[in-house]
This record gives sequence, C-alpha cells and structure tokens, in this order.
Amino acid sequence: MDSNITMETERLFHRRFTDDDLERLVEMRSTMDTARYLGGEIAMTRDWISDRLKYYMSVYPTGIGMNAMFWKETNEMIGWSGIQPLGKTGEIEVGYGMIKEYWQRGIGYETAKGWLDFGFREKGLERIVAVAHPDNTGSWRIMEKLGMKFEKRDFHYDMEVVFYGISRDEFLNAPGGQA
Repeated sequence: MDSNITMETERLFHRRFTDDDLERLVEMRSTMDTARYLGGEIAMTRDWISDRLKYYMSVYPTGIGMNAMFWKETNEMIGWSGIQPLGKTGEIEVGYGMIKEYWQRGIGYETAKGWLDFGFREKGLERIVAVAHPDNTGSWRIMEKLGMKFEKRDFHYDMEVVFYGISRDEFLNAPGGQA
C-alpha cells in the first residue's frame, strides 16, 4: 500500500488531509444536499470548513482521524471519512460524507466498515460510535447494517442526533463475518 494511504477498501482509498485540500473540501461541503445533515448553513461556510480541516489534522498524531476519500477508478476526491474523537465524550466515532454523485452506491457502508475494521484490528479500539441527524435514514440504516445498535438520542455538532455504538467483540464476531 502507498505510504500516503491510510486505509483502502475495494473501491476507495483514503489519505490524510493537507492544507492543500481546503478548496476541494469547501467545494464538496458547500452544497445544501451535503450540509443539511452536517450542521446546515453554518457548516457550509469557508471559515467553518477551514476550522474543521484544522481539527481533522490536529487529530492525526493520535494515529486516527478524518481522511480524504478517493474513488480508485478515477483518483477523484469524492468525500471524507475516518474515525476520530466525538467531541469531549471520550468516545471514538466513525464518520463519512461524500458528494451527491456518489450517494446510493454502497460507499457509506464500504468506507464505514473499512474504518471499523481498521479501528478494531489496527488500533485495538474496544468501542466505536456513530451519530447522524435523525432524518438521515440512509446513515442510520448503514449503522444498523454494520451491526451498530441504537443507544440514544443526543446532541452533537449543534444538532440532535441518533447515537449508535458497537464493541470490538460485536463487530469481529458478527454473523456473516464482519471480520
């Protein structure tokens, strides 16, 4: 695997963000289709996205973090995904987002499964959580397909969310072989 690639799946590869990715990240996150479940209009501003990119990069020394996501077939950056701390909760979350042209192709599931596997196998995490806007049924269905269990409604990213979690043992011992 290329030394810049942090995680790879069948159709995707991921690498850490750099400052040079800001323009593409702004372009990807500045549509209401993308932002409506990620914090709304405030999350579409260049300043907000720039701060978010700085946060992503600040997490990298821990060995995890949100990454740029690329479609292997074209080498196009189509979104972001990874595992990172969920605010100050002490939890590690899996998250992802992508441009609309790539929705409903199983990419959310593929990337989230890859990051769960990475987190549990490579990083030895005991638990990973995920949150989504309650209206984002696509995301919480992916969580359920991955074996994550609904735990509660909570408040993160300045919005109400559904909160799911899965343990290392639940993921690695799932019927059908997440492993």
